[in-house]
Amino acid sequence: MPHVFPRRFAILLTASFLAAAASAQAQSSKDTTPKYSNEFLNIGVGARALAMGNTQVSLAQDATAGYWNPAGLLRQKTKYDAVLMHSELFSGIVKNDYAAFSMPLDERSAIGASIIRVGVDDIADTRNLVDPYTGYIDYSKITRFSVADYGLLLSYARKLDFIEGLQVGANAKVIYRNVGSFANAWGFGLDAGVQYQRNNWQLGLMARDITTTFNAWSINSEEFAPTADPDEYIPKNSTEVTLPRLVLGVGRYVQLPGQFSALAAIDLEMTTDGRRNAPISTGLISIAPHGGLELGYRNLVFLRGGVSNAQQIKAFNGQEEWRVQPTLGVGVATSGLRLDLALTRLAVESLGQSSQANSIIVSLGYGF
Repeated sequence: MPHVFPRRFAILLTASFLAAAASAQAQSSKDTTPKYSNEFLNIGVGARALAMGNTQVSLAQDATAGYWNPAGLLRQKTKYDAVLMHSELFSGIVKNDYAAFSMPLDERSAIGASIIRVGVDDIADTRNLVDPYTGYIDYSKITRFSVADYGLLLSYARKLDFIEGLQVGANAKVIYRNVGSFANAWGFGLDAGVQYQRNNWQLGLMARDITTTFNAWSINSEEFAPTADPDEYIPKNSTEVTLPRLVLGVGRYVQLPGQFSALAAIDLEMTTDGRRNAPISTGLISIAPHGGLELGYRNLVFLRGGVSNAQQIKAFNGQEEWRVQPTLGVGVATSGLRLDLALTRLAVESLGQSSQANSIIVSLGYGF
């Protein structure tokens, strides 16, 4: 494959990787940096992507590219594109909603906007249910609140003239996190992406939180004071930091006989916030692969599958086993309308026993 990718693009990928690694090494000494910060932004969007194991960095070419790789906005097939998605996780407890819109500015640039909400609603606050003096239970004292995370991504993409097929993009993202009346946080960060296409090969690089993303938490201590024990810790205002994450992806399109087609892709996701349960895990960087396959017929009907989240888990017999999260989905596209459905099975380990939880994701796209 060496002849497929220009030397300049290989240099660009190497430089980007080294920059992120250097940033991670500088941050690794900070014990206050949390793992899985702003993890709601890493769940994924779009049923097509989720059915393919979140393998989209090199493939994204509609409004969802604003999330997966903003450089892909320039490969949009229609002038305007919009996507809506709804999914429910953990038996419907967690609601995950997403909306996006994108359009070209001219032949060399495009813009997009994406909104993500992940939340748990209608949580019962029973702190005042029992009167501390009489022991009387008063159900009218139960109040309810929501815990939700919001992300707004504003995307820009542009073609580069010095290499044919090369395009770049960036996201400016605003984050708002809310825990009822107890606490909230505002954050800001930047992402950058690159896509390169030559013949039937597609290559992508996405660098999330390249400048690190900061969330400033504001705690309403008055909400904790009335029911807090004297020795109980009450949270204080703080700043949460999200370290860079790189995703390198490659995809290949193959035209099959009888108006059938196949699209296969592999992504390597590299995190810089310490050791994770991943196939490659070091103190500096952890690398997790995931892959996806899409079979199409006349660009009308699609069958998709993927694997992700490879982890080593202790089985019932006490042995360590490698397990992956499989995904499956279907899609239909006609007259600019796209309807996609994905099914993912989450493995849950509890007290040495394994159980399965299914999540269904539905998304609707329209290009016009």
